Amino acid sequence: MTTMFEKTTRSVLTLAFIGLLASTGAALASSGGGGGGGGGGGGGGGGSSGGGGGGGSSSGSSSGSGGGGSSHFMPSNQVCKRGMVYNMNLQRCVKAQHSGLDDKQLLQQGRQLALAGYYDNALDVLDAVQDKHDAVVLTYIGYSHRKKGDTDVGIDFYKQALAIDPNNVNTHEYLGEGYASAGRTELAQAELVVVQKLCGNTECEQYEELASALAGKPVE
Repeated sequence: MTTMFEKTTRSVLTLAFIGLLASTGAALASSGGGGGGGGGGGGGGGGSSGGGGGGGSSSGSSSGSGGGGSSHFMPSNQVCKRGMVYNMNLQRCVKAQHSGLDDKQLLQQGRQLALAGYYDNALDVLDAVQDKHDAVVLTYIGYSHRKKGDTDVGIDFYKQALAIDPNNVNTHEYLGEGYASAGRTELAQAELVVVQKLCGNTECEQYEELASALAGKPVE
């Protein structure tokens, strides 16, 4: 016959054993989670090196887009001194003429600087681009000159850009704004018509910006 003492002892041992199992299971789960985390870290490293490879392969692609993703080329809060450009691999500013960056990267940074209002910096960076017959490069050289007050110089670069790519809607917008600021309203209106045709409507940003310029409103 089982005594009360034996029952109590058995209950205590059972509870202790259950507690040990729970503790061991938690430890195993924890170590397994840590292993998974380590695997995630390895995946992150692969993503980083893959990103670097992608950056290298981009040199062969067209710079005609000149578009978004500009932060890949230069942090938004990083503006180098004149004649310098930001090298993402080195994480510092280097001389634009000896930066080791390809034309697309230089164009992206030059465009960023121009749109941010650093016109002299933008011109220094764009001057380092090897392919000076790129329509987008010529467009933002013209943009920088125009914004500095050299409207005629800017207009000349826009015309050079359109001789290469006559369907660049941004260039037509900027050319129209140049004409508007110079008081050449009829030519600006003609550019507005071209912009509308290229956009397919009157709701695109380029049309609205040029229409605002013609109305005497400040534009970017």
